[in-house]
Amino acid sequence: MSEHNENLEEKEEMTQSTTENGEMTMDDMLDAYPPLEVGDTVQAEILAIEDNQAIVGIKDRGVEGVIPYKELAAKPFDEVTEIVNVGDVVDVVVIKQIKDKENGSYLLSKRRVDAKAVWEEIQEKYDNEEYIEAPVKDVVKGGLVVDVGVRGFVPASMVEAFFVEDFSEYKGKTMKFKIIELEPSENRLILSHKAIALAEKAAKSVELMAEISEGDIIEGTVARLTNFGAFIDLGGVDGLVHISQIAHEHIKSPGDVLTIGEKVKVKVLSVDVEKGRVSLSIKDTLPGPWESIEEKAPIGSVHTGTVKRLTSFGAFVEIFPGVEGLVHISQISHQHIATPHEVLEEGQEIEVKVLDVKPEENRLSLSIKALQEKTNDTPVKEKTIEKYEASEDDDSKFTLGDLLGDQLKELQDQDEE
Repeated sequence: MSEHNENLEEKEEMTQSTTENGEMTMDDMLDAYPPLEVGDTVQAEILAIEDNQAIVGIKDRGVEGVIPYKELAAKPFDEVTEIVNVGDVVDVVVIKQIKDKENGSYLLSKRRVDAKAVWEEIQEKYDNEEYIEAPVKDVVKGGLVVDVGVRGFVPASMVEAFFVEDFSEYKGKTMKFKIIELEPSENRLILSHKAIALAEKAAKSVELMAEISEGDIIEGTVARLTNFGAFIDLGGVDGLVHISQIAHEHIKSPGDVLTIGEKVKVKVLSVDVEKGRVSLSIKDTLPGPWESIEEKAPIGSVHTGTVKRLTSFGAFVEIFPGVEGLVHISQISHQHIATPHEVLEEGQEIEVKVLDVKPEENRLSLSIKALQEKTNDTPVKEKTIEKYEASEDDDSKFTLGDLLGDQLKELQDQDEE
């Protein structure tokens, strides 16, 4: 390139000298300039702006050219004067020679020269693994169009580290991008913001995990719900709250009590820095179901509960979330029953009366029959007495107390209650 310039200078000096002596023709002068070829990059001075295009004089070539509107710049503009003005000297590339020389001998492009410089800069950043920052020009089907001096494209899957349903809010937004792929000859530039978001999250995760420890109570945001628990965003780290640690009471699905985006307090159960795992609990930050149970369920109070379990010796009834009390088989009915299954079923709602409270043992004694009127007592007594009066000569000699047995005891218990 330097030899070419030296030869050009020599030709110019020779031309000037010969002209002064009157020995060189106009054709000779034109022959002194090196020919212009398609693809040559030259300097041009803006001579005039007409019909939204620039008329230029190609320096050191003695010819004129024209830069069409679409070849002035890669970025959008309304007026030519936003890009060039009369007197400006710009670099242009020769696109082709114009046969009709009314507006200049050559068709030129400033945009392509600028784009070449941009591609070189992008290539350098790519080689150095640097990020680029640019505005989102448009939202199209499949992703985002970015203006970095040349057209860049961000596929939808590379916009964020999370699912985005509507990309309209990204238009006009300036963002950082990692260069994924570039091919200047095909005008192909693929970018990713997701790669940056993931890298930043990973760095923040390491930093945050070094700060939190077992037993800490912190605030987080419900990020995701699964059938086995909820992932809580702690500000760069996602911790898992297992379904058994969401509430004191049994729940079928995390979605029954939590919603995505909800702010929650959690207790750190464990931190595994090597695996990047944090185990959390929500229920450990909540008041226990048995807390102040003597105030919520004092002796003699009546509650509506749900039969949770049936056993051979009674029924467990839940009167508050996470609080179950036992209705002993003797407290289910005034009538004699062999098993609780005869009169109760799981899931049934019933009213119960509190007989005893032992908060230190998390135990409640409940009764169903205490809220029911006793029926058919008199006929039972009469039949029993009549039967054994008719057998007065029986050697067994049963007393009235022997005959009535548990019935008298049951009446006595009822009076005590």
